[in-house]
Amino acid sequence: MKKTLTIAGSDSCGGAGIQADIKTITVHGVYAMSAITALTAQNTTGVFSIEEVSPKFLKSQLDAVFSDIFPDSVKIGMISSADLIKVTAERLKHYNAGNIVVDPVMVSTSGSKLLKDTALLTLCEELFPVSSLVTPNIPEAEILSGIFIRSEDDMTKAAQIICKKYRCPVLCKGGHSVNDSNDILFINESYYRFSGEHISNPNTHGTGCTLSSAIAANLAKGFQIYDAVKNAKEFINGALSAGLDLGKGSGPLDHSFDIHSKFNITP
Repeated sequence: MKKTLTIAGSDSCGGAGIQADIKTITVHGVYAMSAITALTAQNTTGVFSIEEVSPKFLKSQLDAVFSDIFPDSVKIGMISSADLIKVTAERLKHYNAGNIVVDPVMVSTSGSKLLKDTALLTLCEELFPVSSLVTPNIPEAEILSGIFIRSEDDMTKAAQIICKKYRCPVLCKGGHSVNDSNDILFINESYYRFSGEHISNPNTHGTGCTLSSAIAANLAKGFQIYDAVKNAKEFINGALSAGLDLGKGSGPLDHSFDIHSKFNITP
């Protein structure tokens, strides 16, 4: 069985972070493991409190996983401090980890800041160069590239700038008003456009976490980056189209929309 490790923060309402990652990886038929970078008290309306783990404890989690069940891919989400980023990068290099997908989580769907300003440069310099793919949304891509994004041409330019500056393939996600969720993948001096289906669903909590963990799960199974992204996009469309509506704010996706199991029954 293929294995994926997610390194991210915990989401107490289950729609994003570690919880979304584990659900997504599991329904892709891949064994999910985790290293938690922070505990958050949050729901669909906002993030109310964050408690980071210590760099020493994060290192212990990573060593425990890699020394026993070596992952076939790694997804990295919320890592809010420079020290935690440095520990993560050092351990990934130490174990020669592969198929690393970095979701540069800066702000939650509800608008809460999840990355310290002092940690941004460390994220770019330490983790981006060892990654197989970086998946910024449009606001994140604007920060990373230093340009305003108002069109798909701007998305392509931003992806190219990030790719060349930090030596990593980039998937610029377009689900923030520029288009109907069309994404641009820039890799090996070429770009590819993934058309996104417009789905009228305001419940998008954890969409970025889910997409990046789906890509990581696909990479673990042996798909190349283009096909891993294509499959992950289809999964996101299905999870959104299921129309799950929970909570008072931007609710979570239905990660289990495609589960067919003898245990998935009601009395």
